Amino acid sequence: MSSKTLLLNDVDNVAITLQTLAAGDDVAIEPIPRSHKVAMTDIAKGDHVVRYGQIIGKADCNIVAGSHVHSHNMSMSDHVADYAFGSAAHPLPDPKQLRTFEGYHREDGRVGTRNYIGVLTSVNCSGSVARFIAEAAEKSGLLDEFPNVDGVVPIVHSSGCGMSNQGEGYDLLLRTLAGYARHPNFGGILLVGLGCEVLQLAELVGDRKITQDGALRYMTIQQMGGTRRTIEAGLEHLTSLASYANQAKRAPAPVSELVLGMQCGGSDGYSGFTANPALGVASDLLVQQGGTSILSETSEIYGAEHLLTRRAVSAEVGQDLVDKLAWWEAYCARHGSKMDNNPSPGNKRGGLTTILEKSLGAVAKSGQAPLSGVFEYGAPLTSKGFVFMDSPGYDPCSVTGQVASGATLIAFTTGRGSVSGYKPAPSLKIASNTDMFTRLGEDMDINCGDIAEGASLAEKGEEIFEALIAIASGQHSKSEDLGFGGVEFVPWQIGAVL
Repeated sequence: MSSKTLLLNDVDNVAITLQTLAAGDDVAIEPIPRSHKVAMTDIAKGDHVVRYGQIIGKADCNIVAGSHVHSHNMSMSDHVADYAFGSAAHPLPDPKQLRTFEGYHREDGRVGTRNYIGVLTSVNCSGSVARFIAEAAEKSGLLDEFPNVDGVVPIVHSSGCGMSNQGEGYDLLLRTLAGYARHPNFGGILLVGLGCEVLQLAELVGDRKITQDGALRYMTIQQMGGTRRTIEAGLEHLTSLASYANQAKRAPAPVSELVLGMQCGGSDGYSGFTANPALGVASDLLVQQGGTSILSETSEIYGAEHLLTRRAVSAEVGQDLVDKLAWWEAYCARHGSKMDNNPSPGNKRGGLTTILEKSLGAVAKSGQAPLSGVFEYGAPLTSKGFVFMDSPGYDPCSVTGQVASGATLIAFTTGRGSVSGYKPAPSLKIASNTDMFTRLGEDMDINCGDIAEGASLAEKGEEIFEALIAIASGQHSKSEDLGFGGVEFVPWQIGAVL
């Protein structure tokens, strides 16, 4: 590393600029934006461009040392497909000490980090009424006498009808909604349907008991006699649910009960060597404690999947991940798209050029722990440790699946400055560069930009881990204080609209 550029691996032929370079600055022979790539050697047309010690693309023309390397002179190329299942799956060392957090202990044995009441809808047609109920509860001050309840969260979406009542699309939506209905961060759930929709409330209730003093209620607008009567009945239900949820109090729980969803969005050239690997350190610390961390965004590990399959605990787990990538390739082809349609314009302005480059940085969030399982979108997790959940790369959709699978915390790294939150799970925002952290300081919780200035990756990982424990115990993240989380429920929709 010089004061202006950083070479991440001895075999790399590009370095990352740590500040905007003018022609003649450091190795640059032309202006190059901060966090972009500069050629460290001459790269012949067709040769691989290498970063992180891995192929990130190929040169589309002869590139002279000192030149800006980006989408104008490099593009996607073939990538490593040597999966070597399990060859690098090594158990993490035991932790120095077992840690606890203050959480809400639920009847099913899980432990929540928040104590919300959810107003969950089966169909878009009941979405407005669900919001009306939540707004009426807020205006009436209904929760003022229930200090242990964090709030009322309406969970509304754009589907639930106009679809087949069987098949992939239906199963996926049902699995997502059922995951939220059973989430440990909800102390009570009110299910609201229209009445005539394809996805019926009975499917969401399943075998759960409905009692006057329990955690679950349900009603339909048609059965109640319209909007006004449904709102009135909804307020009565919320009062009862709040009384029930208010009985829960925070109590010590082992950190092994935490489930962390890991995301990156609005990334830049720094993300892959600052915020993402720092989160990877925190993920390993959580896994060492017996906890669970979830990596997702299948379309954004494309080209880096071999780094995960080599850490799979078995050939079957590794093959599960490969099969997910194959499904995505076929899915994109059916819709006239391709896997390299990402990075987004914002990612490219931040210095990322191909999906291979973004994926290699994104996988750094996973740390070094063995990959213990691969799961469908929103599916209940049946193994602990580091796991993968299939999802699109669209952040709100991916986080929605992670929460449905049981994530009680979200850690979200960003280089461009993504602002969002994901009730009922609190979200920790981690900045990859100091400039953005300073500019969006009211939204970002932790700055990892100082890693580019020599700060310890291990110490930053510890800082993230400690922040996660504090937030799990009730400390608010900045996205919570700003009120985010009301519109970020975005289930993955697949299938025909009929």
